[in-house]
Amino acid sequence: MVTPGLFCPIPPRISPHADDAQNWLTGWLLERGVATETAERLRRSGFARYAGRLYPDATEADLRLVTALFTWFFLLDDTVDGNATPPLHSVRATVDGVFATIDSDGRHPAPGLSAPMRTMLLDSWRAITGDLSEMSVDRINDALRHHLDGILVEASNKWVGRRPGIVEYIQLRRATSAAYVSYALIEFAGAGRLRIPEAVYHHPVLREISAAGNDLLSWFNDLLSLERDEDTAAGHNLVLATARERGLARDAAIREVIGRWQDRMTRFVELRAAVPAFGARIDAAVRRYVEGVADSVRGTIDWSLESPRYPMPAVVEEWVGTQN
Repeated sequence: MVTPGLFCPIPPRISPHADDAQNWLTGWLLERGVATETAERLRRSGFARYAGRLYPDATEADLRLVTALFTWFFLLDDTVDGNATPPLHSVRATVDGVFATIDSDGRHPAPGLSAPMRTMLLDSWRAITGDLSEMSVDRINDALRHHLDGILVEASNKWVGRRPGIVEYIQLRRATSAAYVSYALIEFAGAGRLRIPEAVYHHPVLREISAAGNDLLSWFNDLLSLERDEDTAAGHNLVLATARERGLARDAAIREVIGRWQDRMTRFVELRAAVPAFGARIDAAVRRYVEGVADSVRGTIDWSLESPRYPMPAVVEEWVGTQN
């Protein structure tokens, strides 16, 4: 499975509004009670450039909203995934607080969320979902719930010392990545508001494209965050799951995951070429959606390589070729 490097054939794209959105974000965070030190750390991570790579055709206003929501997701990740045995009651309280905030539109208390986290979520969520159809909002809600369920499963595993095998981990990682939330947001932040019927949205080919894209960005993240995950993930990383299940040394497991990633990329390219026709009106929206999934893969790669959030392990750096 070993290949001569990580090669991504998807061309890079980024919004012309990305840097302006990043400058805007700092003030937005401070206005919502985020501590100055935390706001500065988030600024350095460059989440607007991440959002700008995933939604390069978004308007400036839409990109700001998605950037705000992305920043909230990363703060949530820092809150619930900071150590190898997070207190399960604390993670559950945080997840319950998210549900209470979303389900009640902020009318019910959410003691598991800090005031800034609650305000950030409400302000970005209301602005995004208020401009979408009920069908699109349901898709974002479903994806968010899938993500939060994954967070709880991982936290429960860590609490009892359970380390998932490869197949189980891949399924769980598709939830904890939050990639499906970002895909649901393509309908909001794409070039115009997309309208894809339910039967088409859940077509087997589109579902497999979404899963393949999720795997690609998730496994790439696992490679880059390996050094941190060795201390905090309690086995919840594809390299660690591979090493444990197959009895491999660390570097050998890294090479196997790199090979698995490249095989998955080959399949992703094949799937993109196999999207069926649904009729001219629907095909344009489907094409933009599939391009959005591809942007999420390439955008995650490019942003991860430029962001100080992910220092790269040396053996991975040797295998990451120039992304053309």
